[in-house]
Amino acid sequence: MVKYQEAELNDIFAALADPTRRALLARLEQDEDALSVSELAEPFDVSLPAVMKHLNVLSGAGLIARQKTGRTVRVRLQPEKMAHAMEWLKRYERFWTDRLDRLAAFVENAAKNETSTHPDAPQDQEDR
Repeated sequence: MVKYQEAELNDIFAALADPTRRALLARLEQDEDALSVSELAEPFDVSLPAVMKHLNVLSGAGLIARQKTGRTVRVRLQPEKMAHAMEWLKRYERFWTDRLDRLAAFVENAAKNETSTHPDAPQDQEDR
């Protein structure tokens, strides 16, 4: 089970690693309806075969679904697959948030201690 989840995560992150694929997903996210491959490829400065290769990677990762009607292939976003990647990221977000909060508290305490014990630190009027 773990190896399957690792492979799924690897596929998702590999698919998201390319800026063109991320842009294709963003374009699909904007439209509630499925887009034809040619509609999807229109704003990109790459060939249709290159777009098809990107769509193959996204499809392999389960991030999009294709539906063929006649000669037209329509593509739609499958956001459910992102949930697995988001779970993985959230686990590390909690880890790093906790670590950074502790680091911030340490730095604040160190700064307070330095100014209160440093001989050149400005003193209050009452201390003079």
